[in-house]
Amino acid sequence: MNRCPQSVWRRPVHFFAFGLGSGGVPWAPGTFGTLAAIPFYWLLSELPLGWYLSLVTVSFVVGVWLCDKTSRDLGVHDHSGIVWDEFVGYWITMAAVPFSWEAALWGFVLFRIFDVFKPWPIRWADRRVAGGFGIMIDDVLAAIYAWSTMHLWLWLH
Repeated sequence: MNRCPQSVWRRPVHFFAFGLGSGGVPWAPGTFGTLAAIPFYWLLSELPLGWYLSLVTVSFVVGVWLCDKTSRDLGVHDHSGIVWDEFVGYWITMAAVPFSWEAALWGFVLFRIFDVFKPWPIRWADRRVAGGFGIMIDDVLAAIYAWSTMHLWLWLH
């Protein structure tokens, strides 16, 4: 477990990389980061799909920089408190999913399962891709698995 650095509360880049502070919890910061992304999904879900995907894409690109800068500043690659990747991963999971609390919960559970267990190629990317892109890409891959599962569930539901 990595302690939450004080810079999270003083430096905006660190604050965003730590998921608006949600990654500062002492245990399960990835879970709390994903939970913190849900209200934003609720708001984003009202947008047309094109706008939603554009904002998620911008969030990914900005996230690469946020995560890279913060990990370099802290001297720890992928500090457990860096959870912007969970925000973006959850939003990808929920793309084109109409908002309901049931769907939000299923998306949360599915994303966390794929993010924690890291089936191939997620684990490979997590171990071999460095920097901010490396921090972000394993969550994007987990989100693709979770998104596919969500849409299968919606199709069968």
